[in-house]
Amino acid sequence: MDRRADGSYHDLDAEETMANELHGFTVAILVTGGFEEIELVDPKKALEAAGAATKIVSPVIGEVLSSRHGAEGGLFPVDALLGETHAGEYDALLLPGGVLSPDRLRIMPKAVAFVRHFVETAKPIAAICHGPWTLIEAGGARGRRMTSWPSLKTDLTNAGAAWVDQDVVVDGSLVTSRRPDDLPAFIPKMLELFNASRLAHAGVIRSNGKKKH
Repeated sequence: MDRRADGSYHDLDAEETMANELHGFTVAILVTGGFEEIELVDPKKALEAAGAATKIVSPVIGEVLSSRHGAEGGLFPVDALLGETHAGEYDALLLPGGVLSPDRLRIMPKAVAFVRHFVETAKPIAAICHGPWTLIEAGGARGRRMTSWPSLKTDLTNAGAAWVDQDVVVDGSLVTSRRPDDLPAFIPKMLELFNASRLAHAGVIRSNGKKKH
């Protein structure tokens, strides 16, 4: 995976391999103001290159402001307003980090309820950096092996998670990473998890893991 001049990551081989594998799969990206820009932009590009549809879901009307390593970032159009869109319309959830966005979302009942749907239905969730904060409120951390930005270690441990310091951790329907530098590890595992969910939902995978012919 190569890093562009703007600091984002790009993997042409992975994108070519994954092309159209997520066709018909819709991913909700839940954010509010202050999300870490690259943690939305790069996974979103990879998902769309793989054929998935993505929608930025937010309590903010119109456009939502990102953060770039603590500084003010760019504005992103909101595709669906939280409270007016239904979690059941989506196949998977992406929770970018940044301090402000997850901290705000975790005290919003509508945001917590939105995330809880994915937890309770075992739909795949990808969370990076501070993204797991909202998972705690939605009951999605207990019993999970996961990682995050290091300052969340105590919060996640107190919520019943087994916290580990790794670039990426997959536990069932959940994939987590620590920081933007982990995106080269996070993105392929996210694509793999989401594609496995799509195939399972479509009935392509049998319980023994072999594909039907």
